[in-house]
Amino acid sequence: MREPPCHPSERIHPLGHHRGYTHWDTTEDKPTRTPQRINPLGHHRGHIVSAEVQCLEGDVDLQFLLVGGKLMKVKSSSWKKDRMYKLHDDNATIWHESHRIFKRKQTFSIDDVDSVRKGRQSEGLQKHTEAHVEDRCFSIFFKGRRRNLDLVATSVEEARQWVNGLEKIIYKMKKLNRQQTSEHWIFNCMRKADKNKDNMMTLKELKHFLRQINIEVDETYAKLLFTKCDTSNSGTLEGSEIKHFYDLLTHREEIDVIYEKHAATGGQMSAQDLLNFLLNEQREVATLEDALRLIEKYELDDSAKHMNHMTKDGFLMYLQQEEGSIFNPAHKKVFQDMSQPINHYFISSSHNTYLMEDQLKGPSSTEAYIKALMKSCRCVELDCWDGAHGEPVIYHGHTLTSKVLFKDVIKAIKEYAFKTSEYPVILSLENHCTLEQQKLMAKHMISILGSALLTSPLEDQMPTAFPSPQELKGRFIIKGKRLNKLDAVFSNTSPGVEEDCVSEEDEAAETNNSKTDTNGQKAKAKKSKIKLAKQLSDLVIYCKSVHFSGFEHAKDNQAFYEMSSFKESKAVNLAETAAKAFIHHNMTKLSRIYPAGSRTASSNYNPVPLWNAGCQIVALNFQTPSKEMDLNQGRFRSNGLSGYILKPEFQRYAGSEFNPMTLTQGPWIKHKAFHIMVISAQQLPKLNKDKPKSIVDPLVKVEIYGVPADTCSKETRSIENNGFNPMWNETFQFDIQVPELAMLRFLVEDYDATSQNDLIGHYCLPLTSLQNGYRHVPLLTKRGDVIPSAGLFVHLMLLDAK
Repeated sequence: MREPPCHPSERIHPLGHHRGYTHWDTTEDKPTRTPQRINPLGHHRGHIVSAEVQCLEGDVDLQFLLVGGKLMKVKSSSWKKDRMYKLHDDNATIWHESHRIFKRKQTFSIDDVDSVRKGRQSEGLQKHTEAHVEDRCFSIFFKGRRRNLDLVATSVEEARQWVNGLEKIIYKMKKLNRQQTSEHWIFNCMRKADKNKDNMMTLKELKHFLRQINIEVDETYAKLLFTKCDTSNSGTLEGSEIKHFYDLLTHREEIDVIYEKHAATGGQMSAQDLLNFLLNEQREVATLEDALRLIEKYELDDSAKHMNHMTKDGFLMYLQQEEGSIFNPAHKKVFQDMSQPINHYFISSSHNTYLMEDQLKGPSSTEAYIKALMKSCRCVELDCWDGAHGEPVIYHGHTLTSKVLFKDVIKAIKEYAFKTSEYPVILSLENHCTLEQQKLMAKHMISILGSALLTSPLEDQMPTAFPSPQELKGRFIIKGKRLNKLDAVFSNTSPGVEEDCVSEEDEAAETNNSKTDTNGQKAKAKKSKIKLAKQLSDLVIYCKSVHFSGFEHAKDNQAFYEMSSFKESKAVNLAETAAKAFIHHNMTKLSRIYPAGSRTASSNYNPVPLWNAGCQIVALNFQTPSKEMDLNQGRFRSNGLSGYILKPEFQRYAGSEFNPMTLTQGPWIKHKAFHIMVISAQQLPKLNKDKPKSIVDPLVKVEIYGVPADTCSKETRSIENNGFNPMWNETFQFDIQVPELAMLRFLVEDYDATSQNDLIGHYCLPLTSLQNGYRHVPLLTKRGDVIPSAGLFVHLMLLDAK
């Protein structure tokens, strides 16, 4: 891998990793900032977002939010209270009235809002308000586990303005580029540090600000920095002095090194210089027109743009956009062939989808389905039981988990199934209901899902293989037990029995057989039978559940649409001891894997060995943040968040000799040398916000997941007391045998010598979706939400091994 002409660590770097003991060199001329850049704590204080949402200035809905008004907050049927809400003048924070004696923070950031939904779309509003206030209701849903906020406006028009105004701001904030979110974050930290709100910064406030942005400096250095910027000798920083401080603070020395190496035209980067950079460093297929397009798009200086030049500011702006991201922008759209049979794809799948927490006493909710579907999950589970008043319910049977109506879940699925992905959704039914409630289940699905529900094969004659995701766009597929073979659909004989006994779903049987009696002895395993109504049976078309009795038995006796579910331990054992047979089984059939019943805390298993064996429906507990969910998010990040990833060819076609456990020569071997330099990080979040002086000591782990021969992990040293701009400049090399199954995961942790490291952020993607060269890596929270200001800066080279 080619490295910069000298390591940035060998150069002067502001606020570097030596606890602030660095020399500040401000003699070099810097390009003039354009008005698009933020003037921190300047005259238009509070308008940090206005630069990014400038098209909203004067917007009627935005002005309405700034004035604010009374909204009724709804917690229960007996707790409904009027509270004042308004948008703070930073256009990024909502202030709300609180009557608590020991009141907590009275604001929340719009960055923390996941969505705003108009009407009675939350379970709370449906349960605690009347239908006639539907048009005055709206709910604010937050990222993570924070409880949603249910509100009722005084009029329909005010509800509309609240929803429209919030949605406009959320949309614009999501569209901020990396540089704008960085400035946004720094500004907010400055605002918090300005204790007396006088738009000035004292030495004490400057030290508080540095701790806010996650960097520790000593007293002497803080005074030196303050004196350097206090050119008026007033004892405070204001106006241009704060701007000077801001520029020094955000200076990226590692970018200087790269830019100076490639800017060969009068100290600036010409279009030809930029093209050379794209070809030689970024390893892109590019033309001079591509370089000119980037200059036109990202250069901030008009005079440089007129000469078809890119300044350092423009270069940094380019690196911080999707063209400079580690993730290939072409893979943000559906780019794979979607016309293959559906069993030729990995399918994003959820287990016990209805649960928000654990499997013993956690709440069941329609919101859990919405969250999973919005994350492009394409197979959700419905654990169905008899409910009161003749209405079937969904919950984790024989536990204290709460219950949710089956029909409410179907309504939520109908509403949100195709908002993120238009490709088919599989409803995996675990049916424990009596006949009458089964009939009602079928009736609800038919009436609510309508024509989107698949009730017969797409073909006019008995099919011999699955249809494709493309053919099934916008359709719902039911997975469950069926009374007869699928060819009965095309039979002219009598319609058959109205009901009959079938064996339980394998997962239900496993759960029942794992119970203990009053003496603590494990119950003797037995095959249970349930009665199945024809109305429900007839809705099962391409996903008929059958018990697995071995690969040879399946080959000789199972039709393509007959699929088995495997407990994780059984599936992992098969993947390790009979991987080749498992892969060939999955070439013609679907397999579903589910977590062991012993995972009562809703923990997860490693999905990678099952994907290596070609299993399509590897169901995980979406509600549980974990490394396994990080990998799942990474696996399905590409192909337009469709929830379907085409398996490699060697996992799809007969004749393949691929075995992930014992690699032999074949088309799956594409030996790559993967070089990666972890250069720096920017604006890592503080982990302990309750302790202002707590600063992180970050380190970076670089992990490869794939076939066992490729799985590997390496890590950098930790940097003491610097979460703002730590620098490592450490290089690693990985040898990759099967890149089509490999995934790359970055893990940023706060080092602790006496206990387990704490997670700061992570990011995972398929190795085949990365871009070579100098790239920024976004970081996600443990629940998979983007940390707006944080990221890594790396250099990557994935090359054919010699």
